[in-house]
Amino acid sequence: MSLLTPSQRARLLENGKPHNRSKDHFPVVKLCLPGTGCTWLLTELEEDNIAFGLCDLGLGFPELGYVSLDELQNLKSRLGLSVERDIYFRAEYPLSIYRRAADDAQHITDNCRLLMNASLG
Repeated sequence: MSLLTPSQRARLLENGKPHNRSKDHFPVVKLCLPGTGCTWLLTELEEDNIAFGLCDLGLGFPELGYVSLDELQNLKSRLGLSVERDIYFRAEYPLSIYRRAADDAQHITDNCRLLMNASLG
């Protein structure tokens, strides 16, 4: 399975244009590496296949940063599993809210209560 659908790629590229980078975008795609704590919520993409978003390597310190989609495409877990796209993910908040909730939970979360609390301040 491809990490991104054509519409997700187009939206990420649009968000990654210089005039859009300062906006607090809603995550476009959620990627994860099964069997690990690795999760990525991506909001922007540059032409060289470098994405920006909230990155969680499962160590308790999720952070905003850049990641190569080419590297994610080739990444394998110890069990030989590949990075997957969460086909059920639908962002309900901008990335800043997911980051606040992740800081509180020490991992990227989709817990409604944590996200709601993060959105309230």
